[in-house]
Amino acid sequence: MSRALEPAEPILSAEGTPYSPRYDDVYHSTEGGLAQAHYVFLGGNGLPQAWAGRDQFVIVETGFGQGLNFLATWQAWRNDPQRCRRLHFVSIEKHPFTREGLAQLHAGLADMLPLAQQLQAAWPDALPGLHRLAFEDGGVTLTLALGDIEAVLPKLVAGADAFYLDGFSPSRNADMWSPLVFRGLARLARPGATLATYTAAGFVRRGLREAGFDARKAPGFGGKRDMTVATFCPVWKSRRHAPTPAPEWKVRHAIVIGAGLAGCAVTERLASRGWQVTLFDVHDGPARQTSSHRAAAMHAHISSDDSLLSRLSRAGNQYALRAWAALAGAGQPVGWHGCGVLQIGENEAEAEAQRAALEALGLPESFVRWMSPGEAASQHGAGVPRGGLWFPQGGWVAPPDICSAQLRRAGDAVQSRFGTRVERIRRRDDEWEAIDEDGAVLASAPILVLANAHEAPRLAPMRHQVMRRVRGQLTTLAPGQVTALGSWPDCVVTGAGYLLPVSEDGSARVGSSYEADDGPLVARTEVHAANLDRLAGLLPQAAAAAGNLDAAAMNGYVGVRTVSHNRLPLIGQMPDEAAAIAAAPSLRGAHLRDIPRVPGLYAALAYASRGLTWAALGAELLASQIEGDPLPLEADLVDAIDPARLLLRALRHGQVGREEGHSSGLSG
Repeated sequence: MSRALEPAEPILSAEGTPYSPRYDDVYHSTEGGLAQAHYVFLGGNGLPQAWAGRDQFVIVETGFGQGLNFLATWQAWRNDPQRCRRLHFVSIEKHPFTREGLAQLHAGLADMLPLAQQLQAAWPDALPGLHRLAFEDGGVTLTLALGDIEAVLPKLVAGADAFYLDGFSPSRNADMWSPLVFRGLARLARPGATLATYTAAGFVRRGLREAGFDARKAPGFGGKRDMTVATFCPVWKSRRHAPTPAPEWKVRHAIVIGAGLAGCAVTERLASRGWQVTLFDVHDGPARQTSSHRAAAMHAHISSDDSLLSRLSRAGNQYALRAWAALAGAGQPVGWHGCGVLQIGENEAEAEAQRAALEALGLPESFVRWMSPGEAASQHGAGVPRGGLWFPQGGWVAPPDICSAQLRRAGDAVQSRFGTRVERIRRRDDEWEAIDEDGAVLASAPILVLANAHEAPRLAPMRHQVMRRVRGQLTTLAPGQVTALGSWPDCVVTGAGYLLPVSEDGSARVGSSYEADDGPLVARTEVHAANLDRLAGLLPQAAAAAGNLDAAAMNGYVGVRTVSHNRLPLIGQMPDEAAAIAAAPSLRGAHLRDIPRVPGLYAALAYASRGLTWAALGAELLASQIEGDPLPLEADLVDAIDPARLLLRALRHGQVGREEGHSSGLSG
């Protein structure tokens, strides 16, 4: 379970230097934090010269503190005409400052204050996990890893070109300078990666050497005689699963099939990295199928053990809100209604379980807190039968508006081919081809992304990716019907069903069913009746009025969700099932990184009823994998949504063999 974070306090020492009573140490030299950043960390890593002319440069830091190293590096990047195209800064912090604390500490930064204020504006809540913050229109990306370094570092997926070791003094915070940490840094190091730190402790140099670094003394900063610099050059010739260099794409062109929430998000994320995208959809525009409904809610998931679903949901919610805010900042608002979401238990026992989970996790109230039924009624007009979890950052939005905003943001980088059916795909001469029913090639590109939900198995073998279709029906209440029900909540209320606030036209929506996909996609009277029962359970005072409504006369939306075997999405590079089956005996003890993959073929599928939660983060994950960027999720979360996960399980259990081998059908 992820541990609750304890934020740092903006306390100054007698000399005016930021100080931590927890570790009885200052955050930087009394000679000045920015001067130390330039001399020790940039200078010790040969920056900015080391990134000159590079397409991508990745820095990993231990100890973000007040962010002075990041700000100094960002400013150096801005001022350098030979800067790399994309700078990634990955930093681990166990005790993050609050936004207000950072503002106090940054107040005297003079000409760097505008950058500091951008950092403060983007600063996340103190939630464990990875937080990706983008600046300079994506040119500078900060990935904050909040948590204990010994838990977080092994889960980072990145290839580092430089390291900043900036924890508190080894004598005050030994965990930051352990052999485990040095081995963790070596795991991330690309060949020739450099490292710098202010300390000259002998055991640090020895530990770095044992991990594969050539560590040596260098003249120190300020009053320190020495510091340590290092280069990664291990004596061993090979490493299993060593980080690879960022790929050098001769042509940045991708085909995306499917223009719903998944496909439009992938299109926008690739376009932000300079890719041209050909987007195919059989319908006459974006978001015409599963993503077509005009109102959908989003909130995080809470469990007492902070499960994979909870962590993925938290990461997806946080990233989606930042992504939509960035679209709005670029003049493409998505129409997000951040009214908050109240989630109540289906009964008193479930409500108690919710409260226990909340207490166990210790998450900040700005993210989730308990709300009593009295507060729900007085503050939000929600006459719920019991208290529940209040997500102040939750709300609702129309998915088609998100898709449209993303495609507008992609601009000329996307060629939309609506009303076009891709009949099959094939790999030829290192490129993917999308082919129509007459055999004509519609487009070719080195990358192809399947974002077409239940249609994906028609185009690519998916023997070991189990997906099913689940029908969902919403009920729309007309303005007069809403009025007749009495007080209606101004927030989203969810539990055994959910209801959304009143729309601009005075209508409201209640849902949703979750049933097998059988028969035509038309509204059913019995499902409308069931939705009205859900309404009565959420708002007991409206039960009598709801019972008087004629379900046979109700209108609503009907759609189909695509759901995986465990309701987690399928996001990542597609496995080469034929190659894996042929090598099945050698893969009995394999890990996901050992599974053969189909070159250039990726999936963004099975988002189920959490398309708002998964789509933006899933797109950033795919784009990062394609570009060789640090990943925005921890390794175990990436594994949890890997399209090869069921294939791996089958291989480990000896459930596949050579007799299953067959042609992939993707070449020729």
